[in-house]
Amino acid sequence: MRRMCLWLALLLVCLGTVVAQKRTGGGGKAAPPNLGSKSGRVIGQDPRTMSSMSSGVPANNPTIHHAYDEHRVEFTSETVLIQVPVVVTEQAGAHVRGLARDDFQLFEDGKLQKIAGFEEIEASRSPLPTSAPVKGEYSNLATTGEAPRTITVIALDTVNTPFLDQAYARKQLVKYLAENVQSDQVLGLVSITSKGLKILHGLTSDPSALVQALKKVNGEIPAMQGTDIDVQAAAASTDVTAPGPIITMGVNSDPEQMLQDFILHGDATIARLQQDRAVEVTMRSFLNIAWSLSGVSGRKSVLWATGGFPFYLDQPSAVPAGYLGPLYEEMMQALNNAEISIYPVDVRGLVNYSSASDVNYAPRGAALQGSAFATSLAARSWLHNSTLDTLRDFADMTGGRAFYNSNDLAGGFHRAAEDSSCYYLLTYYLDTSNTKPGWRQLKVKVNRKGAEVRSRNGFFVTNATLNYAANRKTDIAFAVSSPFESTGVPIQVRWQKTTTSTDKSTVGFLLHVPPNGFTIDQGDKNKFDVDLLAVAIKENTEADNVAQSLRGAMSSEMLAQVQTDGLTYSNSLLLAPGQYTVRFVVRDNLSGKVGSVTAPLTVN
Repeated sequence: MRRMCLWLALLLVCLGTVVAQKRTGGGGKAAPPNLGSKSGRVIGQDPRTMSSMSSGVPANNPTIHHAYDEHRVEFTSETVLIQVPVVVTEQAGAHVRGLARDDFQLFEDGKLQKIAGFEEIEASRSPLPTSAPVKGEYSNLATTGEAPRTITVIALDTVNTPFLDQAYARKQLVKYLAENVQSDQVLGLVSITSKGLKILHGLTSDPSALVQALKKVNGEIPAMQGTDIDVQAAAASTDVTAPGPIITMGVNSDPEQMLQDFILHGDATIARLQQDRAVEVTMRSFLNIAWSLSGVSGRKSVLWATGGFPFYLDQPSAVPAGYLGPLYEEMMQALNNAEISIYPVDVRGLVNYSSASDVNYAPRGAALQGSAFATSLAARSWLHNSTLDTLRDFADMTGGRAFYNSNDLAGGFHRAAEDSSCYYLLTYYLDTSNTKPGWRQLKVKVNRKGAEVRSRNGFFVTNATLNYAANRKTDIAFAVSSPFESTGVPIQVRWQKTTTSTDKSTVGFLLHVPPNGFTIDQGDKNKFDVDLLAVAIKENTEADNVAQSLRGAMSSEMLAQVQTDGLTYSNSLLLAPGQYTVRFVVRDNLSGKVGSVTAPLTVN
């Protein structure tokens, strides 16, 4: 009789899982399994909360935070132009060309917007320009100031991908590069590692060079590799900081079950810390990519070869808790500003998440049985489906597409890379009188029967994304330590005269920002606000730095000169003899754009 009751409980849980999965097909999300978390803050009867509740996700889940709970937005400019790249294809996948402005309708939160700018863009496939370097001069202008071009960055994710699946991903990438890449396609290869973003190969039109780089790549044990799946589900769906057991089985639970729950709670706390670290590394990596391509014109694609993202999205306005929230929002804004669309490719392929197929299914000394087994199955099902939901949402938020539940990874890579070859760019002005924070939903309609439209489905309006003074110091610090050079502000640097004293030398430099390289608000007395920084590093230690803030209002004569000649700044560093790496950073505080360039220096 007891065995029959246990199987009945299992059947009910499985049926509940199927029902939840069917609900996700209607646009909602499967609710996290009831793992006994304590009630957190109550969001209240906000319409946006009701949409979350209708999808089955508890609105007071303490692990879910939303941008609309933040402070009112303080805009640093009265004019904010929103850009929306739009890919229009036929059902067969071919790009639709020749559409006009009147063929499009653009909506923000359901309200029709006036399209201020419209352009059909055919991305250039010409090889990257190469020019002989000028001795003593360094620049981040190699690919800026040109016509829009097709650029695809392949990002191998070793932080969120099981170790064995990393090897399969590399194999499929080699297949894609060998069979699908045209000789005029510009590609780059990076790796998202536990130590941050690593450049495997810079932008190139030679796929064989990327193949050789891939063959030298080694795998990495991901952050959650040694963590049991049940623990991962508990960490992702519950408040692990709340007292009490993770899994609540009722007042008559047996002592062995309660002990297992207690152990699971402790493991989930550690897993949450690991997840937060994985989220941070992943977000900083995408921010690096966005800044490095922000000065390159055109829509870009990032093929994200991953096994998932340990951050649950119940709706697009969801943000990680604590300090990760502003970082996440800034990353999304940077991707939008750089016209980058993310194409997650689930390199795990077809996944069987059942515990019966898991050879390691004895996580706490003995295999779970009965109702605990049923709870585990429900948690594993939710974790798998929420992972796919998050990949889909992340792609939709940036205008990309997610590829999953397929072992044909090379085919997914090929379809993603082709999207940026032809598209339309729509622009409109944001209503800055609306200072409510949150997620603004975008929807584009096209007057073309049978056409498929793909664009980013919204953007964050928060202080982290549109109050450019809020991230001023952190942006500069991030640009100094980044392995990439940022291209949002074009920079040219030239070393000047060196004067030697007793033990140190004064090394002069000249920094130049070309015309239109930074913002001048002509509607506000020609206002400008620029931060400049030069940091000299020797053996991972800062030797000297120079920082300067230039802000104010330009006279009409100065404005005319800057519009013709650009901005020139000169200063010097005081350094002892030795080899140095000097990072120059310029931040345009009226737009939030950042430029950086690295210049080696030898002081005799």
